[in-house]
Amino acid sequence: MTTLAKPAMRPARPEFSSGPCAKRPGWSPENLQNAVLGRSHRSKPGKARLKEAIDRTREVLEVPDDHLIGIVPGSDTGAVEMAMWSMLGPRPVQLLAFESFGKDWVTDVTKQLKLDAEVLDAPYGELPDLTKVRSDADLVFTWNGTTSGVRVPNGDFIAADRAGITICDATSAAFAQDLAWDKLDVVTFSWQKALGGEAAHGVLILSPRAVARLESHTPAWPMPKLFRMTKGGKVTLDLFEGATINTPSMLAVEDAVDALKWAASIGGLAEMKRRADANLGVLEGWAQKTGWVSFLAADPAIRSNTSVCLKVIDPKVTSLSEDAQADFARKLAAALEKEGVALDVGGYRDAPPGLRIWCGATVEASDLDALTPWLDWAYATVSAELQAA
Repeated sequence: MTTLAKPAMRPARPEFSSGPCAKRPGWSPENLQNAVLGRSHRSKPGKARLKEAIDRTREVLEVPDDHLIGIVPGSDTGAVEMAMWSMLGPRPVQLLAFESFGKDWVTDVTKQLKLDAEVLDAPYGELPDLTKVRSDADLVFTWNGTTSGVRVPNGDFIAADRAGITICDATSAAFAQDLAWDKLDVVTFSWQKALGGEAAHGVLILSPRAVARLESHTPAWPMPKLFRMTKGGKVTLDLFEGATINTPSMLAVEDAVDALKWAASIGGLAEMKRRADANLGVLEGWAQKTGWVSFLAADPAIRSNTSVCLKVIDPKVTSLSEDAQADFARKLAAALEKEGVALDVGGYRDAPPGLRIWCGATVEASDLDALTPWLDWAYATVSAELQAA
């Protein structure tokens, strides 16, 4: 078997994981030396730091002034669960399911909350028929499918005069895509995605309509303490001013503050979006010149600029069995990791076989430029092994 020459350049940072994602450029543990450690998060300095994380989130993400922002346990999953368990029930429910996490929310609503919900689904790489979204129903959906590389193009499919509320899992969209705040009542994300922050904490953003639902609706099921956001029929406002439900990691909070400071310093949301778009552009330009790969999201209008999912289209691979294709994709990711040029880029376990490369703003376009020859090298190497077998 012929040994293939390795590319001369290597990415300076090989962290292309889709979560937790690459730290912001220039990050160092030294940036966290002001963390409020060894003290209660309810101390004056602790509360101030939590409030700073909330205030900086509002500034960088351009959250409307009348929306509440809270730091909650359980990452983005915890934030979505809090919203669904607290707010669903009084109206019909629709769910969009076009990737793994959207399907998880279907399971929670139909199997755990046991609500009679309508599921609008689509295969990986596509969106459901958005014209079927009803204005009288509550809607639960992901804005950007982290495991499918598909995003909704905008919020036009949501009625401005809707009677229901919208619960939007925006964890891989926030800080990289335009969110239609006038159409979204609950928005959730985690620091570990576009900010490159640490895991375990979620952010929950509530519109006035979401607050009204919380204060007017009493769920029919028992509510765990971690999900409770009201007391005496009123929203517990302290939760949205830094008084978290459970004990947060103040080191993770400091890391989020550092990331938000960086985001503001480079130009805020506009520059974060531009960087993600430019990063996607690097992979799009490369894919146009190679014959073995394509995007799971064939339509550029719904293609993610953060969790970019790739599939192998070479007939000598697509003609293999499903298990053999999955094995080929695993070997691609393993070859890249062994060389230290791309870490954790295998497709999500429930998604079609392929690669998934994070292109959010904390990733440098120069590193993606350096990566693309290695993608071709890995493909040629694994293909040669396949032919020799």
